[in-house]
Amino acid sequence: MPRTAAPAALASPSSPPSPSSPSFTSSPVTRVADSDRRRTSASVILRSVLEHGPVARSTIARLTGLSPASVTEHCARLAGLGLIREAAAPRRSNGVGRPHVPVDLDDSRFLVGGVHVAVPYTTVSLLDLRGRVVARRELKHRSADPGEVLARAADGLGALLGEAPGCRALGVGVAVGGWVDRDAGTVVEHPLLGWREVPVREAVGARIGLPVHVDGHARSLVNAERLFGRTRGSRSVLQLFVGNMVDAAFATHDEVHHGPRSQAGAIAHLPLAGGTEPCDCGRVGCLQVELSERTLCRRAREAGVIDGVNPMHVLAAADAGNPVAAGLLRERARMVGRAAGLLLDVLNPERVVVAEVGVLFREDCLAALREEVGAGRSAAVSRSSFPDSVLAVAGGAVALDVLYRDPLASSPGASPEPS
Repeated sequence: MPRTAAPAALASPSSPPSPSSPSFTSSPVTRVADSDRRRTSASVILRSVLEHGPVARSTIARLTGLSPASVTEHCARLAGLGLIREAAAPRRSNGVGRPHVPVDLDDSRFLVGGVHVAVPYTTVSLLDLRGRVVARRELKHRSADPGEVLARAADGLGALLGEAPGCRALGVGVAVGGWVDRDAGTVVEHPLLGWREVPVREAVGARIGLPVHVDGHARSLVNAERLFGRTRGSRSVLQLFVGNMVDAAFATHDEVHHGPRSQAGAIAHLPLAGGTEPCDCGRVGCLQVELSERTLCRRAREAGVIDGVNPMHVLAAADAGNPVAAGLLRERARMVGRAAGLLLDVLNPERVVVAEVGVLFREDCLAALREEVGAGRSAAVSRSSFPDSVLAVAGGAVALDVLYRDPLASSPGASPEPS
């Protein structure tokens, strides 16, 4: 089945009740089902246009299993909302007959804002509807106080929006490491920042005046991969994020697993074979403390490679020919490969995507990771589709995921579902 295929209920709907039937007008179950059907149909159509556009409506019907009439109706509604448009040049079939006017995503009107909160700094960004970064800015933290960090993020994002006249913001996505409760819009726990039960959605929304959506950064990146990345169309994808925080996310059949209160993906304290770093939990060799950028930079300082805490300086030293820096990055990549192999054993995903500084930018690190995973599974492992903009994409992807799942409710001018 194509990735944009509609569920069976959409592809082969049963006969609807007669308009004269009492249940047709009075049943709340019927109204809810109709609302869900419209929402799902609009989603699969917009996703089809994103992936295949410019694309004829007849092709959308074939790809999704929806009727031509339903595709035409939803395309008209999505065009009215400004999300799609007719392509400039109509196409004719065999040069005769009525031209087939394809539709394409309209990426000229709207943007989404992105906020990614890392340990040393926050990245604010603007993304278009194709997930491309239009603008970004890094804001170094003055303190870890959540009120100050989030206020500066909202103000920085507002400044970016002020520099993008002619485009309207649909909403803001906030991606944070640690335990993030997506439904509540809250960072439940971020041990490195010292955050506990921080109402991120409320704090940013009150300052920016736009709809705000919050999720963990590994989940946001796996959503970016399934919408815009090289793994689009894969049946299952595992995202491994290795920065100061180490998180994972798993998507199967186009759904990201969240678990109770969105705690899925917490792998910081998984034991890593061969690890030597003591962890605050009292054990040795936990995944996060072993792979953290803090650990990488400390080892680089001890080896005289750098004198700071920026992992990009380790990368720069390796690229300049420093063999110690290159060795540190390769060793870290091997340990990431060991972690990826462990998760492959448990989840058996079709694809594994890694966001880690050495793997993102150095072929020797990617090769070391794949060697550790093993020849039989190495082809399933790849670097992030967004090597130059991982953090900028992470924030915006939270908002774009909401848009593509329910475009009728997420777009300006969208009318509420009839009661």
